[in-house]
Parts: sequence; structure tokens; C-alpha cells
Amino acid sequence: MPFALGIIMLGLGLSLTIDDFKRVAKFPKAVFIGLFCQMILLPVFCFLIAKSFGLPPALAVGLMLLSASPGGATANLYSHLAKGDVALNVTLTAINSLLTIFSIPIIVNLSLNYFMGSEAYIPLQFKEVVKVFMIVLVPIAIGMLLNKNFPLFSKKLEKPVKIASVFILAFVIITATIKEKGNVASYFAQVGLAALCFNLLSMCIGYFFPKLFRLPEKQNISIAMEIGIHNGTLSIFIALTALQNTAMAMPAAIYSLMMFFTAAAFGFLVNLKSKQ
Repeated sequence: MPFALGIIMLGLGLSLTIDDFKRVAKFPKAVFIGLFCQMILLPVFCFLIAKSFGLPPALAVGLMLLSASPGGATANLYSHLAKGDVALNVTLTAINSLLTIFSIPIIVNLSLNYFMGSEAYIPLQFKEVVKVFMIVLVPIAIGMLLNKNFPLFSKKLEKPVKIASVFILAFVIITATIKEKGNVASYFAQVGLAALCFNLLSMCIGYFFPKLFRLPEKQNISIAMEIGIHNGTLSIFIALTALQNTAMAMPAAIYSLMMFFTAAAFGFLVNLKSKQ
């Protein structure tokens, strides 16, 4: 798992530069709206979905963990295919990845306390949080250094690392599924519809909420992809290592299977709309 997550984060780092963080000054309004959707709206609506569907405590916590996770590197690719503002995606991914160092422990601990109660409370140890984000941030930093100092080599690495990331994500999901093979059908029945609703709601919030502030269409698409395509691997990794609970990894595994199809359908629909 650490190796798998490290490879995916390295791929993200290869596509980032310091300018991606500085670019906030270029479109602060879009970045603020995207972060507000990610950090505030998503956890609130995810909580309402978990309550509405009456999810079992571990699955509810797993879905909340997913809502706190940043956008995945795949969001950049889908945004490009849907003719979104990829530069905004990269900026949001970069900033989200840093902010989740603080937001994930807060949201997960509140969720554990609410859904599992004090008796079943599982503390998210600080050393485990540090370990998780060392595995996340160090590969990103290495990727960024390679991109800065060896740009040609970085470009050559980018494609194979992206391909490897897809296979690694599939491997992680399959491994988690096999570990819980006796309960997979039950988990899917219990959390599948909730995960789908959360996925569709995430993209709708990301697309329609920025419209209220009259952002350009390309930025609406980017924010929708950013908050609709979560870093499922990170959620699974935290569930299996920091929380040591396989059931909590199931919402992210199921969501990750769905989001590629729903994101593709969403991209097709917004492109179809733009041609009319």
C-alpha cells in the first residue's frame, strides 16, 4: 500500500510546479469557490447522505473519509477531455493535498465520534497521520524536483507513471475487495447507492455552485471534476493503515469504480451542451 500510494503521488508531483501554487493569485475567486465546495459543502452533504441512507457506522465513516480526501490526479485528465481549465485543476489538487493534512484528521475524528460513539471510538493517532502524509507529500516533492531540474526526463516518466497508477488503483481495489470477499455483496448493497448519490451530487455541486458566482464554463467543469473525482487510493490507505478497518475502505473502493464512468458521462453531457 505505501508503495502503491507513493507511485500515484509521484505521478501527481511530476505534473506540478511551484507556479501551480502561485497561480492562486491569477484566479483567486475560482480557487476559493473550489476549496469551499471541497472543504465545506462536500462533508456536509456527505453527512446528510450517510444519515439519510442509514449507513452502518463503519461505512458511514468510510464515506466521510472519502469526502475529506482531495481530488485525484485523474481529475486533471478528465478535465482536459471535458475541455475544462486544467491549470485550475492542477492548482486545486496541489492546494487540496496540503490542506487535507489538517482537514482529514478533523473530519475523520468527528465522524468516528458521531457514528461509532465513545465506546467504539478509534482514535486517529498523530504518528499515523504523519506517516500517511509523509508517504503522500515526499513523492509529490520528489516529482516536483524532477520536473524542475530534469524536465525532459520528467515528461518521459509522466505517461508510464500515469498508466502504472491506473493499474495500481485497480490492484488496491481488488486487494481490498478480496480481503472482504465474504462481505463485498453486502457492502455494495449497503453503500453502493449512497456512494453513487454522493458521486453525482459532488459533480453537480462542483458544476452548478460556481455558476451562482458567474465563473467561466471551463472553470465550472474543472471544479466539478476536481471534487467529483476523489483520491480513492488515499482514502483506502488511511482506512487500512491509520484506522485499521477494512470496512471503512469499502466506500472508497466502490466509489472509485463508479467515478470513472460517471465522470466520463458528465464530460460527454457538458460537451454536448456546449455544442448546442
